[in-house]
Amino acid sequence: MSHLGPVVTRENLFGKASRMLVLVLAATLIASEPLLTFQAADADQGVAVDEAFVYVIDNTAVAKHDKFTGEMVKRWEGGLRNPRTPVIHMNSGVVVDRKLYCAHSNYPGLPMTSSVEIFDTEKLGHIDAHNFGITDGSLTWMDWYDDFWWACFAHYDGRGGDPDKDHTWTRLVQYDADMKPLQSWTFPKVVLGRFKPNSCSGGTWGPDGVLYVTGHDRSEIYGLRVPESGSVLEYVGTNSFPIEGQAIAFDRTGAGLLYGLVRSTNTVVAQPFPPR
Repeated sequence: MSHLGPVVTRENLFGKASRMLVLVLAATLIASEPLLTFQAADADQGVAVDEAFVYVIDNTAVAKHDKFTGEMVKRWEGGLRNPRTPVIHMNSGVVVDRKLYCAHSNYPGLPMTSSVEIFDTEKLGHIDAHNFGITDGSLTWMDWYDDFWWACFAHYDGRGGDPDKDHTWTRLVQYDADMKPLQSWTFPKVVLGRFKPNSCSGGTWGPDGVLYVTGHDRSEIYGLRVPESGSVLEYVGTNSFPIEGQAIAFDRTGAGLLYGLVRSTNTVVAQPFPPR
C-alpha cells in the first residue's frame, strides 16, 4: 500500500509535537527576557526598575517603559510651571512596595534644599513627598535596604556647591523607616578622587551586601562597605560598566541585572552585575 507523503506514526507524531513545544517555549522565553538596551528620551538622570517596568528619570519628568519591549507606556511631568509639583532636579529613584521614591534637590540653587518625591507606579501619579528643607548637601540618591533608608547628600566643587565646602563633604546617611537620621559616613579618598570635581550621582545595595555607587560621568562603579568602626566607608573595588555615571538600580525581582544609562545617547542599559 503506497502513501502520499511521510508515514504518520505515533512516534513521529509525538516527536513533532515535542519539537513544536520546544519552539513555543523558546519563543516565550526570549519574549520574556528584559531588553538589555533601549532608547528613552528622558534618559538623563537615572533609572528605577520593578517586575515589569523601567522608570526613566529626568530633571522634571518620569517615563514608565515596558522592561521587555522598551515601549513608553506612561509619562509624568512636573517642573516650575506646574504649581502643584514644582520639581527642579530629580536625580534617581527606587521602587518600594509599588511606590517610586525619587531623590530631588534644588541643584544648582543655594542654599541647598532636598526632598523625596513619591509616585504611584501603576498610574505614575505624584502622591506624596518627604521634605528635608535646607540640607547639608544635595540629595542625589536613596535606597531601601536591610529595613533602612540610605541617602547620599552630595557636595560639588564650583557650580551648585557650597563656597565653603567641596566634593569631599559628600556623605551617606542612614535613616530608619520614618526617615529619622541614625548614622552618617564620608566617602574614601580613592573614590572621592574619581568623583572630583563633581560628586556621587548614584547608589544601590547589591545582592552581595556591597553598596555600589557611581560618579557624575565615568563608566565606573565603586564598591563600598559600612565600616565596623570609624566614619569613612570602606573601599571594596572598582568595576567598569557601560554607563556615563548618573544613577543606577538593581533589578531585585529575579532578573539579576543592574540598570544604568548613557545620557549622551539617551540610552538605558542593563547587564548582569557584579561581574563573576
